[in-house]
Amino acid sequence: MPKASLTSLRVLSVIPPMTQLNTPYPSTAYLTGFLRSRNICAVQEDLALALVLRLLCKTGLEQVAVNVNAIAPRKRSPSLQAFAAQQNRYLSTIDAVIAFLQGRDSTLAHRIVGRQYLPEGPRFSALDAYVDDETGDPLGWAFGALGMQDRAKHLATLYLNDLADVLRDAVDPRFEFVRYGESLAASQATFEPLALALAAPPTLVDTHLEQLTLDAIARHTPNVVLLSVPFPGTVYAAFRIAQTIKSHHPEIKIVLGGGFVNTELRELKEPRVFDYFDFVTLDAGERPLLSLLDHLLGKRSQQRLVRTFLRDIDSGEVRYINMVEPEVPFEEVGTPTWEGLPLSNYLSLLDMLNPMHRLWSDGRWNKLTVAHGCYWKKCSFCDVSLDYIGRYETASAEVLADRIEAIVRETGQTGFHFVDEAAPPKALKSLAQELIKRDLNISWWGNIRFEKTFTPELCQLLAQSGCIAVSGGLEVASDRLLNLMKKGVSVDQVARVTRAFSDADILVHAYLMYGFPTQTVRDTVDALEYVRQLFASGCIQSGFFHRFTCTVHSPVGLNPAEYGVTLELLPPTHFAKNDVGFTDPTNVDHAALGVGLRKAIYNYMHGIGLEEDVRSWFSFKVPRTSIKADYIELALERE
Repeated sequence: MPKASLTSLRVLSVIPPMTQLNTPYPSTAYLTGFLRSRNICAVQEDLALALVLRLLCKTGLEQVAVNVNAIAPRKRSPSLQAFAAQQNRYLSTIDAVIAFLQGRDSTLAHRIVGRQYLPEGPRFSALDAYVDDETGDPLGWAFGALGMQDRAKHLATLYLNDLADVLRDAVDPRFEFVRYGESLAASQATFEPLALALAAPPTLVDTHLEQLTLDAIARHTPNVVLLSVPFPGTVYAAFRIAQTIKSHHPEIKIVLGGGFVNTELRELKEPRVFDYFDFVTLDAGERPLLSLLDHLLGKRSQQRLVRTFLRDIDSGEVRYINMVEPEVPFEEVGTPTWEGLPLSNYLSLLDMLNPMHRLWSDGRWNKLTVAHGCYWKKCSFCDVSLDYIGRYETASAEVLADRIEAIVRETGQTGFHFVDEAAPPKALKSLAQELIKRDLNISWWGNIRFEKTFTPELCQLLAQSGCIAVSGGLEVASDRLLNLMKKGVSVDQVARVTRAFSDADILVHAYLMYGFPTQTVRDTVDALEYVRQLFASGCIQSGFFHRFTCTVHSPVGLNPAEYGVTLELLPPTHFAKNDVGFTDPTNVDHAALGVGLRKAIYNYMHGIGLEEDVRSWFSFKVPRTSIKADYIELALERE
């Protein structure tokens, strides 16, 4: 690339499949906004959405049908059998359903809820478990007599999930919404599975993705392409995109970054990665990107790159270069921009009947960060040693409000998801006061810690500023384990804080965890009893149980002896490294307990079983809880 100024560059940032379908993943909006603030020509594309819309249309399904019909009937999965039997109905309804989910044909809801319009495959069988004995309505408990749009949206989402199963069984065994080809990348010590998949003949999904990639390159004619991979389920497609660009436009420089890289590729040694990418960068992208663009323009030597992997020309080995330079201050990263993304084409889905997960998948939210990193950064299960947690920086309320105003002007939409690991209460208070002062009427939600700073007065202020929901980590509802986790909260404190939010009419979602080191069956049963009482007392309205996973960057992974566990030996790693197994002397069957926990929480969210003994959710004998039945109410009174 000849020497020139930064303004002569044209940088294309790409969202690879698969990410959320209801709203753009924010990394390209952040990078594009930052580059434009430095007068660099920057554009963006969401190939995740484009690929789904290319597949889920009448023309796309006609191509899928060819694959289905080529499979012998006796070898077809239940999903393929259902598709083959109702093929014409799928072809005649798909375009209308997509238009409905894009908000372009709301009246179609009347036909969808009648259950005669959509073809129904195996995904609809789950509805049979919830049929009301009196009315025969499987969704009445969730949506009541009204809620027709939501009911139709849920049915249409099940319809799309059936089609995703058809794509998986007939076209590409790796295909899933969000977790596309995840096993090829997640904690994969070797690059071999991914290399074999990329060397295989392209599937119909690959063919569509290749054409979409070439179309994007033709539209934007970039010098540099940035591929941000936030999750393992975006890695395979990102490599396919890079493979296509290298094959047709070898002069374009391709850069890989994002959350997956930052957590799993920190010890990258695999040279074959650089058959697809010229550079791989770690952590916050602003400073590495500026140094890299200067390098490409001949303004700085290779030795002055920042947090960047590349392949040495002479030895062929992977090199990591990190010329230490100050980060771009959070106040100076610019305002995210969604210009160039087809905001009217995103799909509002309603998959899980969970009020907080509904916010994740339904509606298009402007994503914004209140502060970089986490102000607490002590939790034992978290990657506190990494930049995205460990480096904490804030911006003033005035700067944040300016960004919000600019985004509303650009998108015409006033819903915001603050994507912080844990939004700091002090910053939220200042921002709320600024939003009220400016009379900015927005709706917002985000992640917090359930700490005592969130008083009833502050919660009311946040609600006045537009807060509609918060999610926070209760994790294992056990004071012993919360202390071991260094969570910095107690069960009593969580009860009081969540009640304060709920009293302000703010939806409260609790992230819950099971399987933490030294967690016993008794701990698990007692934790579920606390959760039951939190629901029954109106402190929380939503929750989800996650199985604890140990990562190599967390305090548990770095110092397992402090938590009473022994790590399993990992194989030599040249590619991805993150999750690590461990041996817990308690020998509890957490997988079996998880079934009961998930069933209980699902019912609690819908007001079912709140008076039942928590032992009833488990299919095997567990001990009686040692928690008093009125513990949470007493904790609230002790305030």
